Amino acid sequence: QRRIQSGQAMIQMTNNLGRLDPPRALKLFADWTDRIAAGELPASQPSRPQGVERNVVITLWDWAGPKDYLHDEVSTDKRNPRVNANGQIYGATEESTDLFPVLDPVKHKATQVKMLVRDPKTPSSKQNAMLPSPYWGPEPIWDSQSSMHNPMLDEKGRVWFTSRVGAPANPDFCKKGSEHPSAKLTPIETSNRHLSMYDPKTGKITLIRTCFPTHHLVFAEDANNTLWTSAGGPQSGVIGWLNRKAFEETGDEAKSQGWTALVLDTNGNGKRDDYVEPNQPVDPTKDRRVAAAFYGVGVSPVDGTIWGSVLGFPGYVIRLNPGSNPPATALAEVFEPPMPGYGPRGMDIDRNGVAWTPLSSGHLASFDRRKCQGPLNGPTATGQHCPEGWTLYPFPGPQLRKVTESGSAEASYYTWVDQFDTFGLGRNVPIATGNANESLLALVNGQFVNLRVPYPMGFYTKWMDGRIDDPSAGWKGKGLWATYSTRTPFHVEGGKGTTSKVVKFQLRSDPLAR
Repeated sequence: QRRIQSGQAMIQMTNNLGRLDPPRALKLFADWTDRIAAGELPASQPSRPQGVERNVVITLWDWAGPKDYLHDEVSTDKRNPRVNANGQIYGATEESTDLFPVLDPVKHKATQVKMLVRDPKTPSSKQNAMLPSPYWGPEPIWDSQSSMHNPMLDEKGRVWFTSRVGAPANPDFCKKGSEHPSAKLTPIETSNRHLSMYDPKTGKITLIRTCFPTHHLVFAEDANNTLWTSAGGPQSGVIGWLNRKAFEETGDEAKSQGWTALVLDTNGNGKRDDYVEPNQPVDPTKDRRVAAAFYGVGVSPVDGTIWGSVLGFPGYVIRLNPGSNPPATALAEVFEPPMPGYGPRGMDIDRNGVAWTPLSSGHLASFDRRKCQGPLNGPTATGQHCPEGWTLYPFPGPQLRKVTESGSAEASYYTWVDQFDTFGLGRNVPIATGNANESLLALVNGQFVNLRVPYPMGFYTKWMDGRIDDPSAGWKGKGLWATYSTRTPFHVEGGKGTTSKVVKFQLRSDPLAR
């Protein structure tokens, strides 16, 4: 019990344990710790690399400080992996520091850039409640106002972050009584994270106050370069966007942003109407709002619809069609994974419009809306109406003891789809973070390829992307990029003083190819 109160993640750790049966959970974790201390080993051992897994080349660079942790990195524009060829890699340091790391992989040089906030009174993680830790004593090692979570590059090589700009209280244009089109429909009082942009060519940082909370972000392949965001948890009940074209032309952050509630076409007339709230009885003449918001977010290259995963049990994948005049025309569809699958995490989408998400049940799941046989709107389209659209692939690794259902003890954080074959396993290959496997897990023709990082032990990443530096250079001209994303880099092999690392994965044609 005392251990989970150590350091500035104390509240989060105790709250998470509180979702379980706390006395039983504490007893189980204590027993687990004692057994490890006594020398007990896992019941099963990981297999040695097989086949193409033996062809993986891994390159590592240190970056960030020994007290900093990384959430994500980015190397290129997700829509075009040729952007920023041989260029710098950028990281997001979330609650640990306002200094985000920048790696030049050609010169092997790591630097840092300070992210800004608009309001100097913006809260900092340094103020988090804590008790002394075995590693750092009473020192609050985190100090971040900006809370940079997820970075994305645009076609110009600029870095966009979900980051905090100011205090949670929203400006008036976000709230009830505003004439903003989105606020008229769904006013929002607070948002805890917003948007920022760093231009490496000029060094300029642009801050954008959003009414909606942000977590992950992704650019659409449209004329406006629309930047869609997720909210993280379901509490806000909205998904937000920035019309980047309008913002760059006018500089007006209020008029350039929008957000919408997630509304199902429950009356089945094909358009958005007045709706009932989630806690109200169904009205056959009205639509119905879903009490949800996106965690992972992706844009379908097929039809421009926005897809997102929703945390929880059983959780959902939601498709949002913005329509011609969002938010007034935005309609959602909700799809629940069939058992034994549950608990979607970070998701992505392939070039065919198929959504991919890891599940807490220990599966990688695909959802193909084209396979649905029944109505996709109307009173019966409430989540369980398309089990035929789902396919579940058990992750590598043992299942939890005494669990007989399909699945694995693997607890994957996110999935990214290699739409353009930036690694060498083919186009549209979904790759999940293998957080218990200390690897990346690529699904190729229904079978997993385990891309394990052997050293230093403790590889734990939360995202990845792929870049093509030189299409004529074979395997040497492309690769995947990831980072050590654990909040405790001092728990990684090497101990206190160990920093996060950038990891580049490449795939030779054979183990000895040069």
